[in-house]
Amino acid sequence: MAATSSGNSITLKGSAKIVAEFFHYGINSILYQRGIYPPEQFVMTKKYGLSILVTTDESLKSYFNSIVEQLEEWLTKKIVKRVVVIVCAADNSEEVLERWQFNVESDQSVTEDSKPKEVNHADIKKGIASVIKQITATITFLPLLEVPCTFNLLVYTDKDVEAPSAWEESKPFIISNSEEVKLRSFTTSIHKVEAAVSYKIQDD
Repeated sequence: MAATSSGNSITLKGSAKIVAEFFHYGINSILYQRGIYPPEQFVMTKKYGLSILVTTDESLKSYFNSIVEQLEEWLTKKIVKRVVVIVCAADNSEEVLERWQFNVESDQSVTEDSKPKEVNHADIKKGIASVIKQITATITFLPLLEVPCTFNLLVYTDKDVEAPSAWEESKPFIISNSEEVKLRSFTTSIHKVEAAVSYKIQDD
């Protein structure tokens, strides 16, 4: 079955592709907006009717490609529960400063053999754009990251999922003293993604 069917319908594979692609652009936006990598390592591209900055670093691009490919496979199997981007101090990975969480709900009644669902692709695009725009806008309220930072990517799946050899089990990286802000959500009618960001409350 084709990944996407037509301008007004969507398959399970097509939905998985759209959501996995969102994570590619969404995570790139987080890394740029939060200054995890130097701005000169990003280039502007057009997507969802927006100008989005994506990395030019070859190793990071390769990493994202493998992540998107794996996410697309797991989204097609409807086993992804959430995707989390952890921002922590570069010299102390135990010090978690931000936790970007994207909860994923899947329509378990849909299979790869199901008839394509009727959707409005323009509405899906608008929904994704609204989430990306909110990620960009978070710099107005998130505390300044005053130390060099790095990131970790966590993918929560159903239990007993066999992960690729390059992946490993991880702790949850919870922020003990934090504030959470709910962001927008979007749906493909098969997968729904709800976003939120938690950040460490600065000591006075």
